[in-house]
Amino acid sequence: MAVGIPTVAIMGRPNVGKSTLFNRVVGKRLAIVHEREGITRDRVVMEAEWAGNQFYLVDTGGYIPKGGDVIDKEVKKQAELALDEADVVVLLVDSVVGITAVDETIAKLAKRSKKPLILAANKADNDQLERDSNIFLQLGVGKVYPISALNGRAVGDLLDAVVAEFGEIGVLELDENVIRFSIVGMPNAGKSSLTNAILGRDQQIVTDIPGTTRDSINSRFKYYGHEFEMIDTAGLRKKARVHDSVEYYSTIRTQ
Repeated sequence: MAVGIPTVAIMGRPNVGKSTLFNRVVGKRLAIVHEREGITRDRVVMEAEWAGNQFYLVDTGGYIPKGGDVIDKEVKKQAELALDEADVVVLLVDSVVGITAVDETIAKLAKRSKKPLILAANKADNDQLERDSNIFLQLGVGKVYPISALNGRAVGDLLDAVVAEFGEIGVLELDENVIRFSIVGMPNAGKSSLTNAILGRDQQIVTDIPGTTRDSINSRFKYYGHEFEMIDTAGLRKKARVHDSVEYYSTIRTQ
């Protein structure tokens, strides 16, 4: 690991609570949380701090190993990019559901990365579920951290384990002398394409489907020595044309 500000990626299959954990750690309701699967698509990145350690926290979309439509495939690609860029990986599983074949696939992928890997069993809202979470030892990752991202139970223990992996990482402070700007517009106007062009990489998922971007995505970059933070937003619609809760929350995040 190079000296700098570390990056922590949260990975897992759909609907295990990655966005809920992300919001809990950053202390803001930034990532959209919904009972419907597949809400998070792009990588959502935000600064976080724990016990004096600053780091970037990355929320990823639910990883689906095979099949799916064009968006599912792009979500998988984004999750794999997050894994590649991370210094520490939090693998999140569901203590209520138990081990699934997808959990096993993601665990194998994460272990192959050789990155520090921490296993968190979410939704362990009581002592029985906390004890039951030991079944995830079968994934071969190591110690299991039973948590509840929703109510904060034992999230501090998880974060202690995360920052313990930083070593020499994290000695730099985040530069707050940043020029921030947002890209806004109607759905399918090309906001994410412009974001990718400025960054010179496939940071955002781009498809011909209106409403592909749901969260507001922050990206930092330097240009001629100046630090910028660019925010790609979901497409804005008139209130009368917002038809469901996901569109509503996307609009709120944009505003």
